[in-house]
Amino acid sequence: MRVKPGHRDEVVATLVGGADALRVVGCDLYVVGTSDTDEDLVWVNEVWVSKEAHDASLRLPEVRASITRTMPLLTGEFTSQELDIVGGLGVPE
Repeated sequence: MRVKPGHRDEVVATLVGGADALRVVGCDLYVVGTSDTDEDLVWVNEVWVSKEAHDASLRLPEVRASITRTMPLLTGEFTSQELDIVGGLGVPE
């Protein structure tokens, strides 16, 4: 996701700050990273036990609050890709 100039650290702090609540509803992996070459680009990688678990997470009060805080700091440029995980290190089998 692309953040408005000067807001990367604030967005990252908000995203990372809400990570603990996600485990309870079925998130196996949640990683927030920043680009080495573009200071306004933030990457979020997630692995969920199911699409339903992810959808349910969006109804959590703390997640909704995080979205409300973060959205005004974003440009609206997003990319996403859904995958079927077949294996790898750090991913539940």
